[in-house]
Amino acid sequence: MTVRPRRSLLYMPGSNARALEKAATLPADALILDLEDAVAPEAKDLAREQVCAAVKAKRFGKREIIIRVNGLETPWGHDDMEAAADAAPDAILVPKVNDLVDVEHADQHMADAPPSCALWLMIETPLAIFNANEIASAQGRLACLVMGTNDLVKELRAQHTPGREALLASLNLTVLAARAHGLTVIDGVFNEIADTAGFEAVCRQGRALGFDGKTLIHPSQIEGCNKIFSPDPQEVARARAILQAFEKPENKGKGAIALEGRMVELLHAEIAKQTVALADAIDALGAA
Repeated sequence: MTVRPRRSLLYMPGSNARALEKAATLPADALILDLEDAVAPEAKDLAREQVCAAVKAKRFGKREIIIRVNGLETPWGHDDMEAAADAAPDAILVPKVNDLVDVEHADQHMADAPPSCALWLMIETPLAIFNANEIASAQGRLACLVMGTNDLVKELRAQHTPGREALLASLNLTVLAARAHGLTVIDGVFNEIADTAGFEAVCRQGRALGFDGKTLIHPSQIEGCNKIFSPDPQEVARARAILQAFEKPENKGKGAIALEGRMVELLHAEIAKQTVALADAIDALGAA
């Protein structure tokens, strides 16, 4: 089983050359080089030029690199897509997607990108939530859904609360859609940089809901995010024990076995495989 850790995905403003330089030193699993929300209108062209040059120069080492373009309905979207496809990052993240037509439109703009360049989509509008299953069913390059929780709260006319009560239905539906179609799914940002306890609580909630990782707005959030979205040593040890038990000759072909005083089924073995694969991938990333 091949797994790529996507615990921490840090947004970096594409118009800030110093931030792009610093990004290469940060322990985030992935960097989202942003041409959209973090960039003022007058700096859009500069951001596109700087980001695409940095991606082409492969300045970010082992990190997964995603370019977030402006929406295709904006004055910059089409040029962003063309330049990003030519730069060939690991993925292009498209915002403000509402339905399958929008997904197909984005996919068409990636015709000249190499096959290794995936399509990622922001889920950040009420229409996108209602159409999440349809969006996730898209064929082709689609690999990941990313929650845009700030935009979603705004569109809902809701409030940011510690428990994210207004967002829970949307978060659950997006995770369900992603899992139904074999996609990665990433939680949205946490705005209060100084509130470490609140950030960690939301990370734990996101992991409990089924998210693979979380988007971040500040480097100080990386370490805590990586820790919470990583399986702990006890969890990995239990997973390895389950796999070893099912490999024993006397347990071959069994759908359930007794292990350390409790019943363990094949579904637990599948979960164990995922846990061990993620732990091994994280170890490999740290050793690279």
